[in-house]
Amino acid sequence: MKKKLQVFISSTYIDMIEERQAAVTAVLNAGHIPAGMELFKSGDQSQKETIKRWIDESDVYMLILGGRYGSIDPKSGKSYTHWEYDYAGEQGKRRFAIVITEEKLVDKAKENPEYMEREHYAKYQDFKREVLGNMSKFYEDTKDIKLVVMESLKDYEADDSLAGWVKSDSVQSMETLLLENTELLRENARLVRENDKLNLKLTQKSDINGLQYADIKSTLNNIIFKLPKEFDDEEAEISLLHFFVAESDSLSVGITNSTRTDDFYIHVYYNIAPKLMQFGLLEKVKVTGVQFEKIQTTKEGFRFLAQYEIEKGAKAKPVKD
Repeated sequence: MKKKLQVFISSTYIDMIEERQAAVTAVLNAGHIPAGMELFKSGDQSQKETIKRWIDESDVYMLILGGRYGSIDPKSGKSYTHWEYDYAGEQGKRRFAIVITEEKLVDKAKENPEYMEREHYAKYQDFKREVLGNMSKFYEDTKDIKLVVMESLKDYEADDSLAGWVKSDSVQSMETLLLENTELLRENARLVRENDKLNLKLTQKSDINGLQYADIKSTLNNIIFKLPKEFDDEEAEISLLHFFVAESDSLSVGITNSTRTDDFYIHVYYNIAPKLMQFGLLEKVKVTGVQFEKIQTTKEGFRFLAQYEIEKGAKAKPVKD
C-alpha cells in the first residue's frame, strides 16, 4: 500500500490564499494529506499547543513564504509562521520552503500594497535568510508551486524513516483531519471571493491622497528634468511620470542614502525622490540598526502604478471590427 504522508502547510494567510490552494491541490493529487492551522485565531496559547500537535503528527513541514512576515507571537517575539518553522525544525521534521521571487512580489504589491512587509521588515529579511539557508526553491506562479510540491513529495515517499498514514489505530483521527481540511478548503474559497472584491474596489478607486489620479498623472507628465551628464551623455529630458514608472521596481524595494548605494540612486534619493514625495507616492521608511535612511513607494504610490497599468492595458486592447 502506498504510504500517505501528512504535510503541514504554513504561510501567512490573506496574501497567500491562491498559493495555499495550489499547494493543497498538489498534495491531494500526489495522494497525500494536507494539514494547516489558518482557521485558528492567532495568539491563543491553547491553539499553539494544537499547532504543535499537528506538526508533531505530520511527516513533512512545507512553508510558502511571500512578502509578509505576519502577526507577532508575544511570547517568542517571532511571527506565528516563523515560530511554526522553527518549531518544526526543533522536532526534526523534514522541512522545505517555496519562496516568492522578487519580481512576483513586486507584482503582488502592485495589486495590494499590504502584501509587502513594512512594519517588521528587518525581522522578515532575517527570517527569509534563514529559510533560504535551508532546503528551498523560488516560485513565480502557482504552476511552480505544484511542481515543487510534487517533486519534493516524490523524494519523501522513498524515505523509510517517515511513517506516514494510514494506521489501523488512527482511522478516527484521519476522519477528523479530513473533515477539518474540507472546512479549510471551503473557507479558502470564501476568502478568495472576498479578496477579489477588495482588489476590485482598490483598482476602481481613483482618489489618491485627496487628489484625482488623472490630475496627478497630468502634473507629473508636465514636470520635465534632465539627467546629469555623468549618468546620461546626451542629458536626455524625461518627465517625472515616466521616471516613476520606469524605476517602479527599484522604488518598490526602496533606495537608500547609504555610502554603498550606486551614485545614480544617490542622485535619485536627494534630487528626484523628494518631488514624488510631495504627491505622497514615496515616503521615508525607518530601517532599524543602520546609519542610513530609505525611501520607498507608498501604498498610494502602488495604487497609482496599478491604475496606470490598468489604463495602459485598456488602451493596448485591439479594437474588433
